[in-house]
Amino acid sequence: MIKGVIFDMDGTLIDSMGSWSECDRRFLKENGIDPPPGISDVMKTLSMEECARYFIDLGVKMEPQKITDRIEELVMDEYATSIPLKPYVTETLDTLDRYGIPYCVATANYRTLTNTILKRFGIYDRFKFIYTCEENGIKKDDPEFFGKVCALLGTEKENTAVVDDALHCIESAKGAGFFAVAVFDSGNADWKKTSETADIAADDLRGFTEFIKAQRKGDDLI
Repeated sequence: MIKGVIFDMDGTLIDSMGSWSECDRRFLKENGIDPPPGISDVMKTLSMEECARYFIDLGVKMEPQKITDRIEELVMDEYATSIPLKPYVTETLDTLDRYGIPYCVATANYRTLTNTILKRFGIYDRFKFIYTCEENGIKKDDPEFFGKVCALLGTEKENTAVVDDALHCIESAKGAGFFAVAVFDSGNADWKKTSETADIAADDLRGFTEFIKAQRKGDDLI
């Protein structure tokens, strides 16, 4: 029985992965460097600090903090104006509220971008809290990551769903004993393995919503 939910943001709640792929390329090109093949696959598993080091290794002549600041600048406008919400997000949150299931966001994104886009869609205050890798110094593929988030959520891990689009996060959550829910994103080249690794996989959040409703159908009769 799912009694708590940990949501990823990028690629799960918002359709932003294409923006990040383009941002990486724009940043390198403005620094006179041709983006290497497969850069998107490399970047999606790195922390902000690791991204800066990676760019420096490619030849960027900037301090790490200036790199992370510039990357944030490059995508801020899109987070504030154009990146869309993924399908069925509102309906999913409504369902969780209906059954009194607490939920939060755990993201590798910047706090500023996270706050900006969740407030833009009017859903920021619906989450119990926002947990960022940047602020807490721990990556999502660290075995302890989801345990720390779950402790704040106040639920037991075996009754807590981790909803994510990325293979390394699904593997981390599954390995740590959580109920792993894979949600499809077009930027995931490893979708077949991701869906096979997860406890359940869905084309969009509607699949997870229906799963919750099926678990709680008896509650509607009370």
